[in-house]
Amino acid sequence: MSSIDFTSYLRPAAIEAALKGFVETYPQICALASIGTSHEGRPLWCLTLTNQATGPDSEKPAFWLDANIHATEVAGSMGALHVIQSILERYGNDPRITALLDQRAIYVVPCLNPDGLEQALTSPVYVRSGTRRYPYADERDGLFPEDLDGDGLIIDMRIEDPDGGWKVSANDPRLMRRRGPDEYGGTYYRVYTEGSMRGYDGVQVKLAPPAQGLDFNRNYPYIWVPEGEQQGAGPFPASEPEVRAAVAFLSSHLNVSCAIAYHTYSGVILRPYSDKPDDKMAQEDVWTYKEIGQRGKELTGYPHASVYHGFRYHPREVMNGAFDDWAYDQLGIFAFTVELWDMVGEAGMKERDFIEWFRDHPEEDDLKLLKWNDEQLGGKGFIPWRPFDHPQFGKVELGGWIERRTFGNPPEAMLLRTIAPSTEFVIAQALMTPRLELRQVVAEPLGEGLYRVQAVAVNSGYLPTYGSKRAQEVRAIRPIEVTLALPAGATLVTGERRHSIGQLEGRANKRALWGADYPSDNLHKLEWTVRAPGGGTLHITAVSQRAGTARAEVTFAKGSGVRG
Repeated sequence: MSSIDFTSYLRPAAIEAALKGFVETYPQICALASIGTSHEGRPLWCLTLTNQATGPDSEKPAFWLDANIHATEVAGSMGALHVIQSILERYGNDPRITALLDQRAIYVVPCLNPDGLEQALTSPVYVRSGTRRYPYADERDGLFPEDLDGDGLIIDMRIEDPDGGWKVSANDPRLMRRRGPDEYGGTYYRVYTEGSMRGYDGVQVKLAPPAQGLDFNRNYPYIWVPEGEQQGAGPFPASEPEVRAAVAFLSSHLNVSCAIAYHTYSGVILRPYSDKPDDKMAQEDVWTYKEIGQRGKELTGYPHASVYHGFRYHPREVMNGAFDDWAYDQLGIFAFTVELWDMVGEAGMKERDFIEWFRDHPEEDDLKLLKWNDEQLGGKGFIPWRPFDHPQFGKVELGGWIERRTFGNPPEAMLLRTIAPSTEFVIAQALMTPRLELRQVVAEPLGEGLYRVQAVAVNSGYLPTYGSKRAQEVRAIRPIEVTLALPAGATLVTGERRHSIGQLEGRANKRALWGADYPSDNLHKLEWTVRAPGGGTLHITAVSQRAGTARAEVTFAKGSGVRG
């Protein structure tokens, strides 16, 4: 297959073709399967990256990446494809990537919402997530979005009104500014989304509820609440097939200890919780989240923040039913949301409150954005205001930002440089997962067919074999289990054929205040005495749900000899 050049956005059919092309080109290190079906019947493709010659993905520690759960956030799917292509092309040449796929697995769902992606790339009508009608099956009265002038865009619509809350900026006629609280005597406007009225009485303008009002990132089964309390929540937790597929997959793939969901926009790395402060989390997990987030900042330039502390839409309200909250709280996965692309930051306003900025910011910031548009996009991101004869309102003007091509996603020319740094964060986090090994496997002959067998179970990963303290709290992960398979005619004199050794720590808990040494709590010594007068091979298997499966063997010679 030819490589993706990341100069355009791909529709679901093209993404599917690219994934199948990857498998055809790299059959030994990637495999494709559908984990479910969308509302409109499209497969939800998951690509598994691992070297199948070194063992199946189910026996390796794993990382999860999904994207495009929000329909118009199309840069996410391209970012996921960049992760796949970059890893495949670098395998065998880059030692880190080669070790990653030899020892671990990565599950990538480039588009968890193909129905929404298809609509986002073929229609100007905004859809948050799914395309089915919700919460109403019928069309409701009010102003609804519509491409009035047939230019293929739905932008803004301003209507002159003495009671309006907006005015034209004196510094740039394209810019609308809020009317001052005691301001009067000027020309004022109401600003709406371009559209038409249904059930218009000639006086009052009501806003119709979204025809497609689902928000998949409010449908996960963590502090889920009904639609009346959380817009877009769906009729019940994981009611939507796309969300249900992700929940089912991760709940049955407990080898996943780290995850990222790609969204846009703001240029920030977000982490749980959405509904509670850091002091309500296990402190060790807060430290680990911050350490991983700091690594992400070093690689992407994006700051990292708790949603509760740095990304709430309202200071007295919380977000319900989000993916990263669910994955962390119920499965103990260190899950992040990476908000790709930051047009506001590109224009020079990097240090800001991500949410509050959209509510209120100085006019100077808007002037910087328009200047950036003129210089970087040749003015193509903003449509100057132009008159239009509205069938119901009469004289109006249409204009404003083409949100999907500016605020919402990087312009095509900026796509590759936007997504490439986050690929490095995915790789780094995938390498942070725990990894179970068996080392120093020896058999000492004691005479008369008797052997002392020793081995050391080791967690060589950054994270502990259980993943997070939260995983321990909810008992998401069983203890490591070690089993012996004796050769024919052999007997076990001391030790157990099958026993639990608990969990092994990683490097993530090593945070001394001052240069202290640490216990080697990532190791566990194993010992058995075996009688094998007829020789044969002893097989040792250590299984961790999160850190993978390790195997070793020793071969006994007849009598007192041994070879390892």
